[in-house]
Amino acid sequence: MSRVELLSIHNYRSDGRRPKELRDISLSLGTHGHADGSASVSHGLTNVLVTVHGPREAKSRANTLFDRAVLSVNVDIPVFSGGQGGKRGRNDKRVLEFTSAIKQTFEPIVQTQLYPRSQIDIFVQVLQQDGGLLQTSINACTLALIDAGIALTDYVCAVTCALHDTVPLLDVTSLEESDLPNITAAVLPRSGKITLLTLETRIHVDRFEEMFTLAEDAGKVVHGEMLRAVTARTERLVRAMEKGGVPDHSRAGVGRPSARRAEMDIDMEDV
Repeated sequence: MSRVELLSIHNYRSDGRRPKELRDISLSLGTHGHADGSASVSHGLTNVLVTVHGPREAKSRANTLFDRAVLSVNVDIPVFSGGQGGKRGRNDKRVLEFTSAIKQTFEPIVQTQLYPRSQIDIFVQVLQQDGGLLQTSINACTLALIDAGIALTDYVCAVTCALHDTVPLLDVTSLEESDLPNITAAVLPRSGKITLLTLETRIHVDRFEEMFTLAEDAGKVVHGEMLRAVTARTERLVRAMEKGGVPDHSRAGVGRPSARRAEMDIDMEDV
């Protein structure tokens, strides 16, 4: 698909969305019963499963820190996920960069000083790709860490934004991501700070400011969806404890159907 076709003359994108409209979001917590914490997050057709194990004793004394926990991140991108270039091993350059970005995002957020001489393992499993893989993975890691009961200073809410000529496009698909300059911003809603900002290719500073503001506002919408998912998960756990049973993992999430998409449209005209 050519660059021009990514945005029609009527201001519609290739998937029917407006430029400042998020894709459907689906958030599920506690999806993996054998992990300390888990979450499955979908942004459109991009789907990521994250499991968290720990805090637990470190496997190697050489990697143990006496005053805080060690954060470990592993990323698996299988062939069936739909990414270009086939399966990427753990030593692939793109996978290493991806892993490093996630680790650097959460190292300042996880309160590792509360878990000295221990290790927290984050496993990221990419199930399907259609753009915005980094934002989906970061949002899934946030929910999985919360599900594991690990102390965080704040939620981490990530959103990707691209630029088509002079029009910013929110929450990009793979077609848009491969053809347009884009940024991924990980926002801390309570403090308003940014824990991660990636930039693909160069963008004029005036356009960058507009894209960044849009991504920051969209992060607040994602934060609201996360709060609803965590609240729903907590209520189910409380009911299960009161009944003395086991929580139903099959209904541990909050889906956002197409009918609610308008609720997630970021209208920058009023900003």
